[in-house]
Amino acid sequence: MKSTACTPEPNAPSRSALAEENALLREQVQGMQRQLDWFKKQLFGPKSEKQVYDLPGQDSLFQPEETPVPEKALDDDKRTVRAYQRGTGKKQRDDDCLNDSGLRFSADVPVEVIEQLPPELTGPDADRYEILGTKTTYRLAQRSASYVVLKCERPVFRRKGTEKPVTTPAPPNVLDNSLADVSLLAGLLVDKFQFHLPLYRQHQRIQQAGVTVSRSTLTNLVKRAIDLLRPIVDAQTDNVLRSRVLAMDETPIKAGHQGRAGAKPGKMKSGWFWPLYGDEDEVVFTYSNSRGRGHIERVLAEQFTGTLISDGYAAYARYAAAQEGVTHAQCWVHARRYFIAAQKEHPEKATEALQQIAQLYHNEDTIRAEQLTGEKKRQYRLVHSKPVVDAFFQWSREQLECGGLLPSDALTKAVNYVISREASLTVFLEDPDVQPDTNHLERALRPIPMGKKNWMFCWTELGAEHLGIIQSLISTCKLHDINPYTYLVDVLQRISQHPAREAAKLTPRRWKTHYADQPLRSLIDPRHPHRQPEPVADAH
Repeated sequence: MKSTACTPEPNAPSRSALAEENALLREQVQGMQRQLDWFKKQLFGPKSEKQVYDLPGQDSLFQPEETPVPEKALDDDKRTVRAYQRGTGKKQRDDDCLNDSGLRFSADVPVEVIEQLPPELTGPDADRYEILGTKTTYRLAQRSASYVVLKCERPVFRRKGTEKPVTTPAPPNVLDNSLADVSLLAGLLVDKFQFHLPLYRQHQRIQQAGVTVSRSTLTNLVKRAIDLLRPIVDAQTDNVLRSRVLAMDETPIKAGHQGRAGAKPGKMKSGWFWPLYGDEDEVVFTYSNSRGRGHIERVLAEQFTGTLISDGYAAYARYAAAQEGVTHAQCWVHARRYFIAAQKEHPEKATEALQQIAQLYHNEDTIRAEQLTGEKKRQYRLVHSKPVVDAFFQWSREQLECGGLLPSDALTKAVNYVISREASLTVFLEDPDVQPDTNHLERALRPIPMGKKNWMFCWTELGAEHLGIIQSLISTCKLHDINPYTYLVDVLQRISQHPAREAAKLTPRRWKTHYADQPLRSLIDPRHPHRQPEPVADAH
């Protein structure tokens, strides 16, 4: 009798092949699980990347042998609690800005006084009463978005005995033969590019106010106003490129209609904003239809020399390597994200790496608290941060040497990322003007992704360039605590009478010094010189 129990089939795979296939499938499943976790975090997880740093030696205030043993307190023991007296801090507001209602407001807020008189003080027996005082209450009220038609009446006159009449000239306007006052131009720009309100919604609001105007007219007004501001942004770009330390990044945007033959509509093209952040807190948004290194070369050209801070995108490193006088520094926050992604699979090792990076930021907090600058800041980093950085890279190399990590492992990717960028990640230690990350630039470019949730895309590439121009000015205004509306109302009127060679004086940083104290007003503003003086009510 023949036995076939142990006879393998001729085409059956071997155990080693099955094990190899099983390991490959397991690796693929882990990779897909990481992608699923990433998508879940983007949808439902916290967006903050802030890490809690555990200071060494802070687990207990005492050594184990020195820990005092608490004694049981007797019920009759009386404890004397010392009264707490609150100190007097520095006042941040005027004495009269806080009223009985708890409403805080500055002197720039318009106040309408409403006199409420009882019948006794208005009737026939009013002289029998005397007013002893006044009690004031405040309420914060709101007007719906309102639009005012300015009717400028200009007399036509002549000197007696002559026949030649003279017409009073109209108040100057930003755009010739335009229906738009400068207040409308500035309002359209601020609502769309600072508060991300698309023009079609502004158009609906204007129609609800009873004004009939086409949406294409609003679009044309925005385009013409931004074209006037282009020389100012060009001057700001020149100053940003003269920075010794420059941060650069890129963010995608849909701009331009591809077009397609047939009945189906075409898709939108992919474009990129490349913001530049100078060392005088100025930001410029440049636009390109590609994400290639060529745009970096066109923008920086031969004008920039210094330290270029960026994320880990290889185009920046290749550009810096090919240019003399350009040092490349990279962002620690982008490096930290790789270890955050590895926390689920390697919680202990990834947390250890994150704690070391957190120590660097703890040192940066101390530098800001002590207001260290220049050589003192550099020495502090060398004494406190350099040992942490050296230990971090030594720890990273040990993770690769010990083995046991697959090439596709998240921790392997994180360690390889930082080791391959060790030189650029340590630039900030020797240069006190270099920040360890690009967070300041990330905050400045935030209006672009926020705006995309409302206006979605730019219909043309020229519209994307216009977006970069106006966003450069509004973002820089916010960096210098300037009201963008006040700035735009002034600059749109001033640009026509300002010498082109001095356009740099109208950039927000320099405008704050030269013109912020006495800005030009719109005709709707009671402070405009063409308006008749009116009695001003008490601000509070």
